[in-house]
Amino acid sequence: MSAPDPDCLFCKIVAGEIPSTQVYADDDCYAFADTNPQAPTHVLVVPRAHFTDVADLARDAKASAALLAGVRAFAAQEGLTDFRTVFNTGREVGQTVFHTHAHVLAGRPFTWPPG
Repeated sequence: MSAPDPDCLFCKIVAGEIPSTQVYADDDCYAFADTNPQAPTHVLVVPRAHFTDVADLARDAKASAALLAGVRAFAAQEGLTDFRTVFNTGREVGQTVFHTHAHVLAGRPFTWPPG
C-alpha cells in the first residue's frame, strides 16, 4: 500500500481533512461526488492508497482489482446498468489531480468519441 501524499488533494479528502460528499466507501476505496459534474451522476472513485495515475496503480494487482470492485459496487448501489468509467492519465488528457481516480458518469446519453 502506498503511503498518503501529504500534498495530495484526494489523500486529504480520503483522510477527511477536506470535506466531500461521500457516496460509497469500503476498506480500499472511497467515492465522492465530483464538484464539477459533467452528467447527472458523476462521482470519483479513488483508492485509499496514493497512486499517481492508472499506470502507477497497475503495478499493484490487489489495489487495481479493489478500485474496479469499488466502481462496480457503487454502480450496483445506485442501480446503474449503463455508465461510463474514465481514467485520465497525464496532463495532456486532462488529469488535474495526480491521485488515481475513476470518473463514473451516468444519467444521460454519451457520444463517441469523447471530447
